[in-house]
Amino acid sequence: MELLVASAIGVLTAGGIYLMLRLRTFPVILGISLLTYAVNVFLFASGRLTIGASPILQDGVETYADPLPQALVLTAIVISFGMTAVVVMISLGAFLGSDDDHVDDQPEPDPETGPERAEGTS
Repeated sequence: MELLVASAIGVLTAGGIYLMLRLRTFPVILGISLLTYAVNVFLFASGRLTIGASPILQDGVETYADPLPQALVLTAIVISFGMTAVVVMISLGAFLGSDDDHVDDQPEPDPETGPERAEGTS
């Protein structure tokens, strides 16, 4: 079970980093979401993977799940939702302002004037 969870965390992290390195806004947003999912699974797995154990101490029960990682995951979900909403609004504003969804800040050269005029070095 630990190998499966560790592999899932690795795949989510690798996919998130790959998508974040793209130069379009939508894959960057998806990459951030995948990274937050990977962090949530990591936090949840850090509290030991127990099956059928309650997160609350009871009389006569020796095994219980640690409630702290569950609280941390709940907090991380709320924070990641807010962060995703902010990134979507920033990317939407950048798209509407420039009619392009490139993440990089390099101006594209104008084919009529050449690269010298596009950079402002004339």
